[in-house]
Amino acid sequence: MVCSPAVVPMALRVTHLNCGSCCPSGGRLAGATAGAPARLVCRCLLIETEAGLVLVDTGLGVGQIERRWQGVGALTLAALRPRLRLEETALHQVRARGYQPRDVRHIVLTHLDLDHCGGIPDFPEAQIHVMRDEVDGARAGRTLAAMRRQPVLLLHPTFFTQRYRPVLWAHGPRWQMHEADAGETWRGLAGVRAIPGLPPELLLVPLPGHTFGHMGVAVESGDGWLLHAGDAYFHRGQIDRSWPRDVPLGYRLFTVVDSLDPWRVVATRRHLSALLDGDGDVRVVSAHDPWEFDALPGTGQARADRLRTGPPALGACG
Repeated sequence: MVCSPAVVPMALRVTHLNCGSCCPSGGRLAGATAGAPARLVCRCLLIETEAGLVLVDTGLGVGQIERRWQGVGALTLAALRPRLRLEETALHQVRARGYQPRDVRHIVLTHLDLDHCGGIPDFPEAQIHVMRDEVDGARAGRTLAAMRRQPVLLLHPTFFTQRYRPVLWAHGPRWQMHEADAGETWRGLAGVRAIPGLPPELLLVPLPGHTFGHMGVAVESGDGWLLHAGDAYFHRGQIDRSWPRDVPLGYRLFTVVDSLDPWRVVATRRHLSALLDGDGDVRVVSAHDPWEFDALPGTGQARADRLRTGPPALGACG
């Protein structure tokens, strides 16, 4: 239910989950020590609300682990080398916290790449919130309509690698599609809107460039706003001017290779940088940056110091 302004809203409890560990090749390009693979996480948010549980992204799902060639694909298996552990799936982690799959009432997807929506079949009763442009683009695939709409896709390396896996939504999810031209300006970001049926402390935040309808999700949990920025950036140094490290070459190349519109990605990152330079009431996190994920323990200045410093290297990928 939507919280009435006359009622004190329940503070939203946010739990950060890693729903998929990946160990891509080329470790040094991603900042790992010599001879060690790089490491990526798939950060998802589990949010407890009066309207039930909300998942922001699902990471890799059970079906992808059981049918990896169909649900993940040979190219992704070779390039990202996901660990495919059942205990890392959102389904397993939700159950480990004493909940049932039906308790997840809403899933908000930053986009439909296979490592962000792989778990939606594990929660068949959930309503799936996503941008309409994202669904239309994923359904279009290699069709002439998609090519006419974005001619640059003819030259884009990921357009023909099946980053979108239709098997992940073949069960007929309960889509709730959101329009790109709706919303208001929030913290300098345009097109931001609340989610119907959920508390006003949850917002959809368009962050265009990575895919057709890529967006972030902002949540107010009592200690300021948290913005899950999806794949708007992969390394903290791409948006944080205070970050003490250079962005590894691998992350720079990946921006070009994996983003459908790299120029809009650059503009989006400028907006996120301005957000960080603001009054500090918004924390921004990426879906895949392991430094950010490892900085979760601690609060306040201790967490900020850990995030800025980061580990000396990513080390071995388990």
